[in-house]
Amino acid sequence: MTSVDELFKAGSGSSKRKFEPVQDPNELYKAAKLDSNGDVKSKGKEPMVEDDVEDDGEAGPELPPDFEEDVPDDEEGRFFGGGMDQKTAQAMEYIDQQEEEEAPQEKFDAAWVRRFALNFEKKISKNAELRAKFENDGKKYMSSEADLHTEIQGLSILSEHPELYEEFAKMGCVGSLVSLLSHDNTDIAIEVIQVLGELTDEDVDAPQEQWDALVNAMIDADVIELLASNLSRLDEKEDADRAGVYYTLGVMENLASQSALAEKLGQDTSIISWILSRIQQKESPVSQNKQYSAEVLAILLQSSAKNRERLIGLDGIDIVLQLLSQYRRRDPESDSDEEEYVENLFDCLICLVDESGGKEKFIEAEGIELAQIMLKESKFSKPRALKVLDHALGGVSGGPACERLVEAAGLGSVFGLFMRKVRIISKGTRTKTHKLKQQEGGNIEHILGIFASLLRLLPGGSAPRTRTLAKFMEKDYGKVEKLIKLRREYAARISPVEQAIEKERKGYSREDQEYMAAEWLSRRLDAGLFSLQTIDVILAWLIAEDAGAQKKIEALFADQDENLSLVRGTLQEQLEGLSEEEPAQKDFKDMLSALLQFV
Repeated sequence: MTSVDELFKAGSGSSKRKFEPVQDPNELYKAAKLDSNGDVKSKGKEPMVEDDVEDDGEAGPELPPDFEEDVPDDEEGRFFGGGMDQKTAQAMEYIDQQEEEEAPQEKFDAAWVRRFALNFEKKISKNAELRAKFENDGKKYMSSEADLHTEIQGLSILSEHPELYEEFAKMGCVGSLVSLLSHDNTDIAIEVIQVLGELTDEDVDAPQEQWDALVNAMIDADVIELLASNLSRLDEKEDADRAGVYYTLGVMENLASQSALAEKLGQDTSIISWILSRIQQKESPVSQNKQYSAEVLAILLQSSAKNRERLIGLDGIDIVLQLLSQYRRRDPESDSDEEEYVENLFDCLICLVDESGGKEKFIEAEGIELAQIMLKESKFSKPRALKVLDHALGGVSGGPACERLVEAAGLGSVFGLFMRKVRIISKGTRTKTHKLKQQEGGNIEHILGIFASLLRLLPGGSAPRTRTLAKFMEKDYGKVEKLIKLRREYAARISPVEQAIEKERKGYSREDQEYMAAEWLSRRLDAGLFSLQTIDVILAWLIAEDAGAQKKIEALFADQDENLSLVRGTLQEQLEGLSEEEPAQKDFKDMLSALLQFV
């Protein structure tokens, strides 16, 4: 029996038929850009060009010896404009303009949706009928398949008219479109996936209610299950299937923009299992689909606590640590898919260690030790490992991780990084030099977070706590001097922002001031308020723990006619912003109340 794939086999040797577009595909849908390895290129990236291919711009047989290449065009003669004289060209141009003006423009409205829906259903029914009737003779339904393919492509125009999404869903077209994901011809399924991605893309200016109408209809039609089943049947050795995987990941990313939908995606164990398997595949170089799989996983984890808990239960932390261990001493190639892949793996790990269960698994899998190696031996992984440690040690359940860091001799690495000379600059700069300095500033913020967690969570009187306090006291309290210096740098950045806010405040009513409070706080945080507050918490702990530290801090403040009232003010502001309804906030509030007694 002749298979459908054999009938559709193209001359290139592919097992799937490649339909020739009826119209210019650039007018109908966004074309997929593939690199030289067949990988779909991400947004904003140029397609790859083989370095060893030279194009001298000539083709065909060699020119006759008497052919003169440099003869200029006859600008005013009978061959003006490529074979016609000037008057003829002007006449043709005039005729073209008239035809364009007279051509009727199709109106995209509810009536158009109804007409399209009727025609679309007919195409689907006809193809299904012919496939069932001539199961063993693909030639009999090949034409209907081509018609259906073209009809699906035409749906891309709907992304330019998102106000019609709700009408499109009401007509039942969404369900019919999604059902084609299970079509026997994977080319049809891939085309559907691409269209679904275009309709749900964040670049589509769709009102929320219209987007919801479309996506809810997709969910009702079991789009998640069908996307998962397609992943299992797509073979990335085939160019078209590789593109299909990319489009599928794109639809998942679009859906995951809503936390409830991200949770639904995570509930499908086949999707999570496929992604975990895909990010572990060995590739050199790392392909875009591998990178994109890690990115989608990071999005799913950032969007849902249940997804994080689910992945922790699937040994997700151990898997991610094993993958990252390859970069404990080796840096990924700069500005590559591999670099983005590693970045996404770190994002996944950070999400996982924020959970209590994740912190336990992180310690068991020797994540503290791996991070410590990265702090010493990797340029790329160093700042990301520092961020992971900040999250792993933080929160009410970070105590065991704090103790493990001290036991693993990690204090030397962290304090060593703290004492390096770095320049704190404002966020938002874009040059490479400023980006590097901004990254170093970020390192400081995570180091401060680690210090605050150690002082807050290490048991009083324990050996790990004593060793931590000793680090602050050594070399005549050199770390305390660095803290005061950083505090003044952050205060200098925040001061002009606060002055501007005070001027604005005078022009607002009490009601408007309450409305602007969140905006003003955001601007202060961007200027470095959180880091300033963290430094004052650390200073308050040192004052409470050590009389010598208190004396040193007071003396350093006095150098510029300052005193501990500065620290007291920031602690009080933090205290007022906390609620006792959430356990984590209540615990932090109790800590601040206790520290206020010492400053």
